[in-house]
Formats: sequence, C-alpha cells, structure tokens
Amino acid sequence: MKKLLLILSTLVIAASLTCCTKQNSKDKKLKIGIAKIVQHPALDSIEQGIQDRLNELGINASYNLQNANGDVGTAAQIASLYLSENVDYAVGIATPVAVALATTIKTKPVIFSCVTDPVGAGLVTDLSHGDKNVTGLSDAIPTVEHIKLFTKIAGLKTLGYIYTSSEANSISGLELVKEGCKEAGIELVTQSITKSDEVKQAAESIINRVDGLYLTTDNTVFSAISSVISVFNKAHKPIFSGDVTGAQNGGIFMASGFNYYKAGKATGDIIVELLNGKKASEIPVKFLTKPEDSDLLFDIDVAKDCGITIPEDYLSKANMIFENGKLSEK
Repeated sequence: MKKLLLILSTLVIAASLTCCTKQNSKDKKLKIGIAKIVQHPALDSIEQGIQDRLNELGINASYNLQNANGDVGTAAQIASLYLSENVDYAVGIATPVAVALATTIKTKPVIFSCVTDPVGAGLVTDLSHGDKNVTGLSDAIPTVEHIKLFTKIAGLKTLGYIYTSSEANSISGLELVKEGCKEAGIELVTQSITKSDEVKQAAESIINRVDGLYLTTDNTVFSAISSVISVFNKAHKPIFSGDVTGAQNGGIFMASGFNYYKAGKATGDIIVELLNGKKASEIPVKFLTKPEDSDLLFDIDVAKDCGITIPEDYLSKANMIFENGKLSEK
C-alpha cells in the first residue's frame, strides 16, 4: 500500500510540474523576431497581422521587427542577429528572408510567411509537413486562372511579365505565367531584374511590345510599383496584380489575391500551435483557400483610360472598387 501511495504521489507531482511548465511557457514573455525582405503594404500587413493575432490571444511577447531593404546580405545579418539574441520564434516574410533564417537558426522554430514555393526554395521537402524546425504559410496564387481572366476582360494578345531573377518565388511564378499564356493563347514578353532601381527601366523596355502587364507577388517589383504604374498608365495599358494591396492607391486595372492581413493572422496561428507543443515538423504548410480570405479589385478610372468595359458579372464579385480617385469596399 505504501509503495502504491508513493507511486501515485510521484505521478501527481510529475503531472503538476508538466502542467506548470506548459503554463509558464505561455505566461513568460516571448521574444519574437519578424523580418521582411522590403517594406511595402502587403508585407507590412502580414507583420501587423501576426502581432494583432497574438495580442488577441493574450500572448505576452516582445518583437524585434527588421527590414532587409531588398538585400540578401542584410537578410543574413538579421538572421545572425536573431540567433545571437536567442529569439523564441523567428518569422521570415518572403522567400529571401525566410531562407536566411532557416539557414542560420537551427534550434528554434523558424516560420515563413507568404513564400510562394517553399519546396522550390528549399524550406521544406513536402507541403504536407514542416522540415525539422521550419514550417509556415504559402502565398501561392492561381496565376494561370488570373491570366485567362485578364485576357478575356482586357482582350490581350501579348502579355508582359517583370520578375526578379534572384527570387525563387518569381522564378516559380514565371513557369506558371508561361502556362497561363499558353492556355490563353497569347504571347509572353518577359523582362528580368535584379534590384528595385531596375524596375522602371524594365517597364519602359517592354511597354511597346505588350498589351498589358501581369504581376505576381514579386517583392522587389512591388517595392517600386509606382514607377511601373506610371509607365503603363502613360501608355494607356492595363496591369493585373496578384497583390491587391499594391492596387489600393489606384493605377492598376485589376487585382486579385488573398488578404495579406489575414495571412499575417494565419501566420500568428502557426506560432500558437508551436507554443502549444507542436513541433514545426508536424505542422503542414498552410494555405488560405476560403473565398472570404481573398480580395478582388477593379480600378474603373484605369478601365476607362484603357478603353476596357468590365462585364457587370465580374464587377458584382469585386469587394473593392477604385473610382474617381477613391477606394470603396463592400
């Protein structure tokens, strides 16, 4: 009997310690590093969404927010900084930063956010689960369907695509753009860049060879999106963007893609799963697939300037309309 009581007492104490450990892990102030490759509305929204989601759940955390300013070397320095500071969780927004964090940090969870092709980037080997200490969220968009829709509404015969040759997500996007143009029966004209100050020149080099421009979620291109808009607006030619945030200030004919703020909140949910005891290797790569997680925008001002009539059935599906210089949301 004494032995039985001793065993029971030991089990109760062990359970209590386990409970206390889990409770303390939630109550302690977490150190979270969040780094993005450049500053622009989409990535800023992700960054804010992560913080807001954790705050909503009452998670006590301090944040080290970093911006690599489009430089891979700076991304590597940020990763080393997070390693030296021993952050509890490191979040990389966009492929170059996520890769830098995953390469440097091996003993703490690394969460990527809005990486189009995490397998191609070498972050995970399979979308069904994370890899070692790495998992996250993909911002893969239906590029082929976008191009077919753009061609139908705008009556395109040739399509331009500007992309960053050093970004894995942009290279993956190029293959999808090729497929989309093939299915739509139109010609593709491409122009690669390596840094943001080449974006305007790239737009000027293809403007007279295309009927319109398609943009995937290329962070370097979007860091200089105003120059692209200027070139194409001047030529009265439409732009389709896979990033809606970049179109909310006007100048882009049409944009469709998921809501980046909601993507930030979904990324925050991954941190919560890790905090609650799951290993990164047990968490599959997340995707936003619900219709309410996506946005559709039409710019009526640009449509008129380009001589494009948008069918009413498409307009009725849009939850954002830019007209007379103002954005309205349904």
